[in-house]
Amino acid sequence: MYKGKHFLTCEDWTNEELDDVFDTSFDLKEKFKNEEPTRVLRDKTLFMIFFEQSTRTRNSMEAGMTQLGGHAHDLTADKMQLSHGESAKDTAIILSRMGHGIASRNCFYGIGYDYLSEMAKHSTKPVMSLQDDVYHPFQGLADLMTIFEYFRKDTKGLKVTVSWAYADTHSKPLSVPQTQALLFPRYGIDLTIANPPEFPLSENIIECANKNAQKGGGSVKIVNDMDEAFEGAQIVVPKNWGGFGAYTVDEFLANEEECKKEMNVNLEKYHDWICDRKRIKLADKNVKLMHALPADRNHEVTDEVIDDDNISIVFDEAENRLHTAKAIMSLTM
Repeated sequence: MYKGKHFLTCEDWTNEELDDVFDTSFDLKEKFKNEEPTRVLRDKTLFMIFFEQSTRTRNSMEAGMTQLGGHAHDLTADKMQLSHGESAKDTAIILSRMGHGIASRNCFYGIGYDYLSEMAKHSTKPVMSLQDDVYHPFQGLADLMTIFEYFRKDTKGLKVTVSWAYADTHSKPLSVPQTQALLFPRYGIDLTIANPPEFPLSENIIECANKNAQKGGGSVKIVNDMDEAFEGAQIVVPKNWGGFGAYTVDEFLANEEECKKEMNVNLEKYHDWICDRKRIKLADKNVKLMHALPADRNHEVTDEVIDDDNISIVFDEAENRLHTAKAIMSLTM
C-alpha cells in the first residue's frame, strides 16, 4: 500500500496513513523489546546521504536497516561526486537503480528541501528526508509517538509548548519546531509557540499550521514571552532555532553574511530564554520535558531539569527515532 511512497514531510501523509505508521512503530518497538526478529527488508539497500553531522538520525536509520534485515550505506557528500557538482537528478536516478531507498539530510537554508524534492522527482524508489531546512519528519513522528506513550492516543486538548531557547553552538534549522507546529495540531493538540520577535518561524508554515489546527481540532498560539508560554503546559520543548524565518529565502541568500551577523547580534539579547526549575514550576505539576537532542545544556535547558527523571522524557523520545524510522522504511521499501 505504501511501497514507493516518499517521506519528505508529514504534510504529504494523511492522519490515517500516519496512524498506520504509528501502529507499525509500536509493534516494532514491542518486538525489539522482546528480541523478536523483524527482517522484512532482507537483502535490501538504503543509501543515506548526509550533508551535516548526525547522531540519532544516522544511527536510527542504519541500526534500523540492520534490524530489518537490510543494509544502509552511510554516505557523505565529500566522498561522492556531489562534491564535484553532480546533480540531485543524476544522483537519484543512479542510486534508485542500485538500491531500494534513498535518505538524505540537507539543511542548507533555501536549498535543502528543494534538493530532496528534486531527488524524489527522479527516483524510482522512496526518498526520505533525514532533515532539511523546512522539515524534520522523522523527528516529528518520534515526538508524537512519545506523546502517545506518556499521555494518550486521543491528544485533543493536550497543552504543548514549543519555545525558542538560547544556544551558542550554531544557527540551528527551523525544521524541528516547524514540523511540530504542523503536526501536533492535526491531532487536536493546543500548541503554544514562544519566540523572541527576531526569531519567528516561517510565515507560510504558521499559516499552514493554523489550517491544520482547524481541521484537526487543535490550536496554535504565538507569544513572545517564555514565562507566559510555560504557564499550565503539560509538555514543554525548549529548542533553539536560527533567525532564518525573519527573512525570505531570496533576502537571506542575497545577503547571507549580513543576515548571519544580524542573527548573532539578536541572539545575544536572549540569554535568559532557558528552561530552568523556575520556569518548570510555571507549567503543569506533571509536566514532561521533550527535546530533539543534542541539547545545549545550561543554555537551552539546565542539567537539573533535563536530568530529572520525573520530568525529562528525552531519551524515550530519542529511542523512538529507531522505531518510527523502521516503520517508515518497512512500509515504503
